[in-house]
Amino acid sequence: MECGIISEGMHYEGNCIRPPSEAYSILLQVTVGCSHNKCTFCSAYKGERFKIKEDRIIFSDILFASKYMKQQNKLFLMDGDALIIPQKRLISIMDKIRDHLPWVKRVGTYANAKSIRMKSQDELIELRKRGMKIFYLGAESGDDEILKHVCKGTSSEGLVDVARKTKDAGIKLSVTVLLGIGGKKRSLPHARATGDILSKMDPDYIGALTLMVVPGTPLFDEVEKGSFEPLSEKEILVELKEMIRHTNLTRGLFLSNHASNYLPIKARLPKGKQQAIDLIERAINGDVELRPEWMRGL
Repeated sequence: MECGIISEGMHYEGNCIRPPSEAYSILLQVTVGCSHNKCTFCSAYKGERFKIKEDRIIFSDILFASKYMKQQNKLFLMDGDALIIPQKRLISIMDKIRDHLPWVKRVGTYANAKSIRMKSQDELIELRKRGMKIFYLGAESGDDEILKHVCKGTSSEGLVDVARKTKDAGIKLSVTVLLGIGGKKRSLPHARATGDILSKMDPDYIGALTLMVVPGTPLFDEVEKGSFEPLSEKEILVELKEMIRHTNLTRGLFLSNHASNYLPIKARLPKGKQQAIDLIERAINGDVELRPEWMRGL
């Protein structure tokens, strides 16, 4: 394009992924890909080189949203880890959002342990004051053996530390965990350790997804070789029940409403814990209909 002129419209590249709760948000892509991109189970950004998009493109999208997206009061920064953007540039983006989209009440983004560690407490507070209200953090498991095996790039202790740092900055925290990621061998240790770490992190929201083994990933190769055994539907439910049983929150919402899940759960803990466990037990006994395999998806 000549003279820096950009065609009108939002400019998206590659796979654009957002949490279920951001379905009706303005989706502003500020990075492409994932800064980590090493998890053995994930195919979302394979073959995609991570980059921070040019300011002129980002600001063009903000101006487009200012004209055509006045009904949406939430905004989500894509892709895999927008928080990795250097603070000065990220503050500039947040200021542009505030100046041109004054009706936006909440900005959210995916974050990982590395990117949260890289920000000082004051920098996180600075982002929160400019409208950054929620981080989505993929923990996957509280079991250190599993975290190492799937190349998560952090430990359970590291996850607890960044969770506390986020909450101390006044930013809400939504943590994702992955049912089945320990396979048959470590299913119950995974469930118990994950429940324990979630209790320590005490997030505002927990999203439990169910592992779907994707061709082309290292985990798929493990399944093909027989070194990793995926769980059955019933074993996933047993793991989910055990995880919830070990999870103690101040007042967090536990959800399994993602398309990958067999059984949708929405429980406010601790009040709704027993009701959720009872529902899972009924499903294990065959008294509750599960989502059929053909309806599951990433």
